[in-house]
Amino acid sequence: MPSYIMALDQGTTSSRAILFDQEQNIAALAQHEFAQLYPREGWVEHDPMEIWSSQYAVMMEVMAKSGVSPRDIAAIGITNQRETTILWDKATGRPIYNAIVWQCRRTAPQVDALLEQGLGEHIRAVTGLVPDAYFSATKIQWILDQVPGARERARKGEILFGTVDTWLLWKLTGGAVHATDYTNASRTMLYDIHRLCWDDTLLEALDIPRAMLPEVRPSSAVYGYTELQGVRVPIAGLAGDQQAALFGQCCFDKGDAKNTYGTGCFLLMHTGKEACVSANGLVTTIAVGLDDGVEYALEGSVFVGGAVIQWLRDEMRFFSSSPDAEYYAQKVPDTGGVYLVPAFTGLGAPYWDMRARGCIVGLTRGTTREHIIRAAQESIAFQVAELAHAMEKDTGAPLTALKADGGASRDAFLMQFQADILDREVLRPVVRETTALGAAYLAGLAVGLWKDRDELRRLWKCDVAFRPNMDEPRRAAALTQWRRAVDRARNWAD
Repeated sequence: MPSYIMALDQGTTSSRAILFDQEQNIAALAQHEFAQLYPREGWVEHDPMEIWSSQYAVMMEVMAKSGVSPRDIAAIGITNQRETTILWDKATGRPIYNAIVWQCRRTAPQVDALLEQGLGEHIRAVTGLVPDAYFSATKIQWILDQVPGARERARKGEILFGTVDTWLLWKLTGGAVHATDYTNASRTMLYDIHRLCWDDTLLEALDIPRAMLPEVRPSSAVYGYTELQGVRVPIAGLAGDQQAALFGQCCFDKGDAKNTYGTGCFLLMHTGKEACVSANGLVTTIAVGLDDGVEYALEGSVFVGGAVIQWLRDEMRFFSSSPDAEYYAQKVPDTGGVYLVPAFTGLGAPYWDMRARGCIVGLTRGTTREHIIRAAQESIAFQVAELAHAMEKDTGAPLTALKADGGASRDAFLMQFQADILDREVLRPVVRETTALGAAYLAGLAVGLWKDRDELRRLWKCDVAFRPNMDEPRRAAALTQWRRAVDRARNWAD
């Protein structure tokens, strides 16, 4: 009987493939980075064909590395960077424009137009989201407006839309399946998360033809089949990266929460079968869709998390390798009063300021590279703490602990500062590839490799528990100064 699951983890900066066995051990991992395109200030794009080619390459590589035969692979699960928008020609399979990435701010005027039409409350009530250029809806509209003839061809069903999961699924199945799952649909700002259907009011307002939209299905289900070296393998799980991480962290119960420290940071709390409406700048989203219906989560998004460390490495040339940030941050006892707000593409929750821009405040003649690096590290934790505080206000209950995953969770300095500034225990699991693991779990459940979520709970193990070790006056003073710095960064761009 096949006993491996292949997880395809298509992220913002790289495509990865991981093979998990039935005990969630990693048999092999392959990763390829791909180009980030910045055609103008505030614009971010990817080449969809490079996304596909890099993802296909790591699929082949991970099998070669592990020696696992396609016959031993029970299913494939896909998880993906969310909101990133791709439109392609159904007949040729070629994109009609580059993928517009979730970080891209070019459609802020289109969001303003929706607000001027009085649709702000409708968007919040129906989609659970805050009107913002972050989501897919205005990106679709922009491409349809810019590419000659695209909208008319979309009405005829000749142009298809998909988030990255849909694009990969379509390519893997040879164009046989045009579908997405509930979690990705809930991030488009076009989907009614209560009635579980595309919303006609928003489609009409943005002039987006329904014919171009994918079918929406449960996150754990057999979507179709792909051929791996002549073997038909089912694609049986789809989920946006943050919901996949929530599932991979076994946050199945109301009140369970995780934060993923990746390019951005994403804090999600499971809220059960009931959608919790935020009064503090968070969004309501679908946590997972299973055969018995959907479950919901509250989410807060930090646009620039680990990306601030990449910026210090690549643009500022402060160090040559990202892990060095942890070493330099500990060379000084504190930031020397320096605060760095990495609002490079605006601020996400709880501020939702599309026109905020990055700033560094508190510089003196004694400021060193190490102070700025430490301030950058701390900025990640400050942003996450603001999300957690907003979540506690919305739910009326304190977080008991925060499960941590993602690339930057390897950084012990960051994890300890997170526990300190949040005043909560931070738990880092043994398996930190929880986004890919969540996709694997969803696929494995669909094909019977695992029986149920109780079996998955027994597999989750904590590696390190970081406990808070900061006194309350120091914590309160640091949060006050951070918020002052954020005020300086807000509403900067025209």
